[in-house]
Amino acid sequence: MVDSELDNGYSLLSLRKAAKDRGWEEVATKLESGEIIDVSPYDANRGGLLVEYEGVRGFLPVSQLSAEHYPRVGSSDKDEILQRLNSLVGQTLKVRILDSDRKANKLIFSEKEAVKEGLAERFESIKIGDTVTGVVTGVVDYGAFVNVDGIEGLVHISEISWERVNNPSNYVKVGQTIKAKVISIDKDRLSLSMKQLLEDPWLTEIEKFKSGDKVEGTVTRITPFGAFVQLSPAVEALVHVSELGGGNDADPEKVFTLNERTSFVVLEIDKENRKISLSLADKKK
Repeated sequence: MVDSELDNGYSLLSLRKAAKDRGWEEVATKLESGEIIDVSPYDANRGGLLVEYEGVRGFLPVSQLSAEHYPRVGSSDKDEILQRLNSLVGQTLKVRILDSDRKANKLIFSEKEAVKEGLAERFESIKIGDTVTGVVTGVVDYGAFVNVDGIEGLVHISEISWERVNNPSNYVKVGQTIKAKVISIDKDRLSLSMKQLLEDPWLTEIEKFKSGDKVEGTVTRITPFGAFVQLSPAVEALVHVSELGGGNDADPEKVFTLNERTSFVVLEIDKENRKISLSLADKKK
């Protein structure tokens, strides 16, 4: 009875070894051919997805996910990164084998490599100035990432709206479909602008002002070289430290308080560069 159990145990181990050997042989074949294969992750951690292929366990790192699945969130929001990765567990993903080492028991997959050829064709069809539609995949401090038919795009914070944007999440949300203009094309990413598809309110509001006008504005930022002043919803101007009175030795922080309204004189309007220069109406002697 004992001998029979031992024989069965050895047989089971032999079968498992044979299956694993076949699995590694299949891995070697797919790596050499570069063939795209289907896998289904069985678990996730913050570094990526755990995958089994032909009985061999491997890993799909976050850095090798496609633009569609890459978890673009704030770098400190680790819980959301894991939540996004967990949503891919059980899904079928198309990947290529990126690297394998049987002795080290290492098997690395890449979704990015699997979609590369298709992306190259799509890139060729997109030109600067085109209007594209995409889905927001991540919102970070400096802008929003957008999936445009598998191509990753970035709407920088300065290109979200004509008004000053302090928090991109107030303007776009993950999963939202947006339209944007292509303003530059890098080798693997589009630079996009939402605001350039909208009428620029600055061009209308600037017509209310001319050199020599006495105006009122709200101080929005104070810097060592002067202060920025909101004259209307879309028009911000600069009063340079040299226009506060007392020469360049004046201290803007002693002259102004944030959010205070005060009077200024319009010195110059530069429409080409979207700049307005102001002087403090009541300069200090």
